[in-house]
Amino acid sequence: MERVTAYVSALDLFSIGIGPSSSHTVGPMRAARAFAENLAAGGRLGEVARIRCSLFGSLGSTGLGHGTPDAVLAGLAGLRPEVCDPDEVRNLWAHLADGATLRLNGSHPVAVRKSDVVFEPRTRLPGHPNAMTLTAYGSDESAPAVLEETYYSIGGGFIRRDGDPVRPAATVAQPMPYASSAALLELCDSHGIGICDVARANEEAVHGADRLDAGLDAIWAAMHACVEAGLHVDGTLPGGLGVKRRASAIRMQLEEYDGLTLRERDTSTEWLHAFALAVNEENASGGRVVTAPTNGAAGIIPAVAHYYLRFVPGAGAAGIRRFLLTAVAIGSLVKANASISGAEGGCQAEVGSACAMAAGALCAVLGGTPRQVENAAEIAMEHHLGLTCDPVGGLVQVPCIERNAIAASTAVSAARLALHGDGTHLVSLDTVIETMRQTGLDMMTKYKETSEGGLAVNVIEC
Repeated sequence: MERVTAYVSALDLFSIGIGPSSSHTVGPMRAARAFAENLAAGGRLGEVARIRCSLFGSLGSTGLGHGTPDAVLAGLAGLRPEVCDPDEVRNLWAHLADGATLRLNGSHPVAVRKSDVVFEPRTRLPGHPNAMTLTAYGSDESAPAVLEETYYSIGGGFIRRDGDPVRPAATVAQPMPYASSAALLELCDSHGIGICDVARANEEAVHGADRLDAGLDAIWAAMHACVEAGLHVDGTLPGGLGVKRRASAIRMQLEEYDGLTLRERDTSTEWLHAFALAVNEENASGGRVVTAPTNGAAGIIPAVAHYYLRFVPGAGAAGIRRFLLTAVAIGSLVKANASISGAEGGCQAEVGSACAMAAGALCAVLGGTPRQVENAAEIAMEHHLGLTCDPVGGLVQVPCIERNAIAASTAVSAARLALHGDGTHLVSLDTVIETMRQTGLDMMTKYKETSEGGLAVNVIEC
């Protein structure tokens, strides 16, 4: 019998890309690139004279503020979010002149205009709230389409083509599969190992030890670079809301205070906030960012990891690897059994998931047992249940940026609280993940990344 596993590789769940959204920017870019590659693979690239992209549901509602049309054009041109220059994507659609030419899949010239991207927010496809249909036409548009495919951007930059299996079969058998936190804890008990060790065993079966460690180090390097960039840039974020960057000013204040001989207060929490703000300000500006597990929640895990490195004695590179592996083991459970998509589950699915991942990871590197780690993740998720996703102006700025800073604090508190217990607790992580899934199903659509409710309609845009 096939062994069922929830585990998703850290090299996939932590994806290096660009802002401002994994679902609305990274996913659509990957979908558009896949569409162009399929045309080329079928030998039909030369037949294409025009491309049309329809954005449905949440992609249609907030895609403009999230840079979705730019991402679509970039993907059709063959760009990849992992390696492209963010400046190549930014405003690609907004500055498009009618009659401009796009090189489909990087080679075949096709005339494009802004009207080729169509927003249809009121149409929701059954596969997922983030849906897009790409259609390639020949010179005679009355003839059947050269190719038409529908893709779902299912959260965290992951995509699924309509008709493909919801859970693709694993190409390599994982030695320690699990589908629930209860099964994960049983593996830890039976082998006498930690949660990060279960993750490492599964990763090494797929990637090998050297490629895994190189991948984890690259992920951390990108997270660290994002924090550093955000801590050293001032100005106003794009999009029209006039939101000012704050991370750099906070950094300068804290550096000045930390340089004093006599301290009157502990600045660790303030640094934690600055780290998170730095990442999400970079994300909001369309910069290089790591989905963790999404872009809208990308600041929490790097912020808590930086907190660990700066304020925990003995912290180092080996601890960061354990931190990331523990986080991905927890995030895999959420992705498999609920959702990491704000359009599907509200912000509880994004910030709540990231907070749980960070809390469990910090608990682990602070010496927590597997049950204490599971408790930390449960505490963090439990206190984000029902959190809505209502971005003002369709931008990943308000309340998203501050929300990451607050959730980073919650993650640290949850880890510390769990360490004071023995791991025994009433509500399991499995229960709270299932509750989050049910809450997401019950949540009204207008509170799930559509900008049709909550703060998005009560904040007056100036």
